[in-house]
Amino acid sequence: MHRSASAAAILSLTAAPAFAAPQVVADLVPTGALVQEVMGELGQVRVLLPRGASAHHYQMRPSDAQALQLADLVVWMGPALTPWMARATENLGNAAQLRLLEAPGTTLQDYGPTKDHDPDHDHGHDHDHAHDHDHAGHGDEHDHHHDGHDHDHAGGHDHDDHSHTGTDPHAWLSPQNARPWLDAIVASLAAQDPENAGTYRANADAAAQRIEALDATLREQLAPHAEEKFVVFHDAYGYFTSHFGLQPAVPVALGDAATPSAARIDRVRTQIQDSGATCAFPEYAHDQALINTVIEGTNVRLGDELSPEGGVLEPGAGQYDALLTNMANTIAACLQGE
Repeated sequence: MHRSASAAAILSLTAAPAFAAPQVVADLVPTGALVQEVMGELGQVRVLLPRGASAHHYQMRPSDAQALQLADLVVWMGPALTPWMARATENLGNAAQLRLLEAPGTTLQDYGPTKDHDPDHDHGHDHDHAHDHDHAGHGDEHDHHHDGHDHDHAGGHDHDDHSHTGTDPHAWLSPQNARPWLDAIVASLAAQDPENAGTYRANADAAAQRIEALDATLREQLAPHAEEKFVVFHDAYGYFTSHFGLQPAVPVALGDAATPSAARIDRVRTQIQDSGATCAFPEYAHDQALINTVIEGTNVRLGDELSPEGGVLEPGAGQYDALLTNMANTIAACLQGE
């Protein structure tokens, strides 16, 4: 009996992995979902952005700062999308970082033709370029708990001084980027946890195959609506419309955190009339009144809310698929008149 128990104990010890899975922190639900797919049951990813918060202007909490300090790996889109992460990740010590927008094989695109170079520049954030690493270089050593209030990417808080041009950082809305990002996540995790490299690779391959199948399904679902125009809250949907063969959406605001000027509203009304748009979609955590204003007096149908950053979803595996599926279902339902 004693020999059997001892043998079982030895077997248990030798079967355990030599290293614990890395502690991983991600910025957004889609980022965290892809990391969780790769980690599987080996670990739990911490997603910083809570439901209803702005990805561009979130104010970090003390618990977020603590999670970053304890992390072995931080996976985030990059400063063009989540500038509040930039300064916070300057003082991470030995923690590794993976910026998905800079991962090899990522397909990036500029803001689309509907971005309308508005002379008022009525937007809320500066997406200068996905590879611009200078967003954090302000030399401010203040506690990064307050980075969410640092919206200053170009030396000032007057966003009317910037233009909404350059690389669009909402690249997760194209499932074409899922595989290279999964590969990059595998490499980052395996570098810290080589004992589980095979598991990470197998998990990533399974997720990539599932997402490719979903991609084909969504393409088929959206194909009948390839020529239809629709209106969205802000200019964040270019990857989705381009990838799935839809017409570029008409954005009410060029950014997600500013109220469009009266002149901008008039231009959008004209765009809606000229384009023959049939649907308009509010956006989760933003004021629906703007959408109501631009379609007032028209035959444009009001669709359900879109959530490009996954704000309606709880973090976890499978939520990248859910984000894309929810968006496709919402758009298709309104365009079909449902």
